This record gives sequence, structure tokens and C-alpha cells, in this order.
Amino acid sequence: MSTQAPTFTQPLQSVVALEGSAATFKAQVSGNPVPEVSWFRDGQVLTAAALPGAQISFSDGRAVLMIPAVTAAHSGRFSVRATNGAGQATSTAELLVTAETAPPNFIQRLQSVTVRQGSQVRLDVRVTGIPTPVVKFYREGAEIQSSADFQIVQDEDLYSLLIAEAFPEDSGTYSVSASNSSGRTTSTAELLVQGEEVAVPAKKTKTFVSTSQISQTRQARVEKRMEASFESTAMMEMQIEDGDLAHKAPPRVPPKPTSKSPTPPTGVSKVAARRHQSPSPVRSVKAPIHTPHR
Repeated sequence: MSTQAPTFTQPLQSVVALEGSAATFKAQVSGNPVPEVSWFRDGQVLTAAALPGAQISFSDGRAVLMIPAVTAAHSGRFSVRATNGAGQATSTAELLVTAETAPPNFIQRLQSVTVRQGSQVRLDVRVTGIPTPVVKFYREGAEIQSSADFQIVQDEDLYSLLIAEAFPEDSGTYSVSASNSSGRTTSTAELLVQGEEVAVPAKKTKTFVSTSQISQTRQARVEKRMEASFESTAMMEMQIEDGDLAHKAPPRVPPKPTSKSPTPPTGVSKVAARRHQSPSPVRSVKAPIHTPHR
């Protein structure tokens, strides 16, 4: 594996602590080989003699400095330095010790959001308080632990929950609680993750539509257009067939054979014969009879 210089994936955050309470600095660092960590106060290496009772730990890239009971003399600038063969990195934050107290207050509350499946989600809050409040995220009442899928990050008074890739099962009620020795407050919002719609092809068309997007009226219009299209196609086919028949030659009919036997007179020929035999409608005039003279 190649070497990598130290990088703070989660830097130190400033702390406001009530006098006599505990103050904790945390940082997350990565690097290869694993870096060595050192702490500083106002530019000076932090030693047990300089800060009695302080607890320092470093495990799995997480560096922690905890001062169990702070006084006004502890106020100052604290730094953590990570070093390995590839380089070094430093993160710095302030510690303010005060005798005043203030309950947590959301200056930016959670906002409900609707996203598509597979999208990245970021839920932000800004909260103040003295001493610095402890902030926790929940989903449906269950506390969310920071992980690869759900990452909780802090930048001064900004606290964020990052969901790398949202799915419909991540939908629900999300809340944030902020608490200190002076009180506790909560902010709640809804997250809706919409699943992918299944597109279906409309009949006899190339358009893909969702059945949930087509109203009954629009569907009726589509059906009427389809029927008109089918009727037009049928009429064209009939016209083509008629044209083909018009160009085709009529079939030859063989001539009827001539019979030598006398054909019995039909009803029409009988009527014609009777008409020839009937007397003329013009009255006849008798010729004068010649009488011989004596």
C-alpha cells in the first residue's frame, strides 16, 4: 500500500465550557503509515505537568483530549498535530471557560425534505449554548451512530447528518437534541425518499408514461386517438384492396353450348306470337263486290 500524508477527516471544534465542568476536544485523522499525534496549548507542547488531570488518547485514527474540571486559566488555543513519514497536518480550536450559562438554542432548525432514491441527503442544524451543548441525531426515536452510511459532522455551531445514498426505507421522522447543564431542546423534521417510478409503454406509441400520471380524461383522449388511427388505417387498407380489384381483368366466362333441339317457346315469345296473330287495331275496310251487269 502506498504512503499517505496525514489528513484530518474531522477537525477539532471550539468548546465553550462552564467553569468546573469537563471540556473535550476530538479529532479524526487518517494516514499511512498510522500517524503519531501530539497536543499543544498556545503553541507549547502539552505535558502532564502543564495540564494536571488531562486525559489523552489515540485509537483507530481518533484523537481525544479531555480536561475533567476546567477553570478560567484553561482558556486558550489547543492544537493537535499528526505526523508520519509522508508529512504532517495540524488542527486547532479554542477553549473558552465561563461562569455564565445559557441553555441550548437552535438558530437553524431541521427542515423537512423530499428526495429521489439514490440521492445524497444532508440535514443541518445550528445550535448555541453555554456550556457547548451535546448534540445527537435520532430517527424514529432511535439514536443514529456515525457510520459509513450515516455520518455526523460538526463545524463550530453547525451540526450535520449526511446520508451517502438514500433509500425509501430511510424515510421517517428525524430529530436532533441539544443539551447542556442549563437545559435541553429538540428539533424535528420529516425525510421522504421517493422510489423509482416504473415506466410502461402506451399502446401503439413510443412514449413511455407512468400510469399514475395519466388521468381518466387523458386516457380517454388517448383511446379515442388510437381508435381514429385504427379506423384510418382500415380505410386505407380497403381503398388499396379496391384499387387492386379495379386493375384486375374480369374472369373469362366460357360461351354457352348451342343446342340443336328446338327451344321451347318462352313466355315472352308466346306473347310476341299472340301479338302477331291478333287483329290489327286499325279497322279493316271491305273491298266492293263486283256485280256483273245483265
